[in-house]
Formats: sequence, structure tokens, C-alpha cells
Amino acid sequence: MFKAIIDAISVLAIPLILVLIPLHGHRKGVKVYETFTEGAKEGFDVALRIIPYLVAIFLAIAAFRSSGAMDILAWIVSPVTNLIGMPGDLLPLAFMRPLSGSGALGIVGELIATHGPDSLIGRMASVMMGSTETTFYVLAVYFGSISVAKTRHAVPSALLADLAGLIAAVTITHMVF
Repeated sequence: MFKAIIDAISVLAIPLILVLIPLHGHRKGVKVYETFTEGAKEGFDVALRIIPYLVAIFLAIAAFRSSGAMDILAWIVSPVTNLIGMPGDLLPLAFMRPLSGSGALGIVGELIATHGPDSLIGRMASVMMGSTETTFYVLAVYFGSISVAKTRHAVPSALLADLAGLIAAVTITHMVF
């Protein structure tokens, strides 16, 4: 029953959002199309300002992965993840997700190709992708767009939220599937 409800919500969620938000804006008197295009223009300007930060992040991610540090870190942490019921195959995803969305998506693709989309690992990887964030990318984009150099408490708070999302993904996947 619970799975049927979740399936129904997931089918309707995005179409409803795409319809209801513009309708609500129109009802409030907002010029929806003009506001959207103005936001898109501002987004383009922000993208130009953050390119140096993105290049630095992607270079650091590539070096981290290519050096083998990702595999070593996964091996060190595996005894802890085994305690919460997280398969070891998901460790590279757990470490990559805060660093790179495209890198994490590549890992999810490999996991699904290897284990199948309906396997525990395939489902858990999918739920992890939706429950966590590309923390360092987001911080670079947001803080870079407003020229903030000192992130202070943002990084530990965001990583703690990622950890909570990861634990929730493991727990919920075990409960639902």
C-alpha cells in the first residue's frame, strides 16, 4: 500500500509542480513568462561569474578519484557503513555525491548496470541521489556568485545534512524495498 502511494505521488509530482507554480504566479498578478526569462538571464550571468570555481572543483575531483584516494577512503570507512546496512558497493557514491553530481551519476549508472535497477543496491543508489546534494558544487556556485570566500559553518552543516540524507536513504530503502 505504501509503495503504491509513493508511486502515485512520484508520477504526479513534477507535472503538478510545472502547472501549479505558473498558475499561482499568474493568479497573484505576476508576469510569469517575463519573470522566467529575467531569471534565466540572471542565471546566465551567475554562470559566467562562477566558471573559475567550477573548474577548480572539477580538477580537484578528478585528481582525488584518479589518485586512488577514493578507493582507499572507501576501504577505511567500510566497517562503519556495514553497521548501518549500507552495501560496500555504495561507498564510492556516498563519497562522490558531495563532490560531483555528474561523477555520482556515473557511479549510479555503473551500479545499476552491474546490479540492476530493481536490486537493493540499484534502489538505494537512486534514493541516495535524491536524498543528498552536491555540497561542494552548490557552495562554490552560491558563495562564488556573491563572492564569499569564507564558508565558515556552511561546509560542516552541509556535510552533516548529506550524512543525514545518506542514513535516511539506507534506512528508508530497507523499509520500503
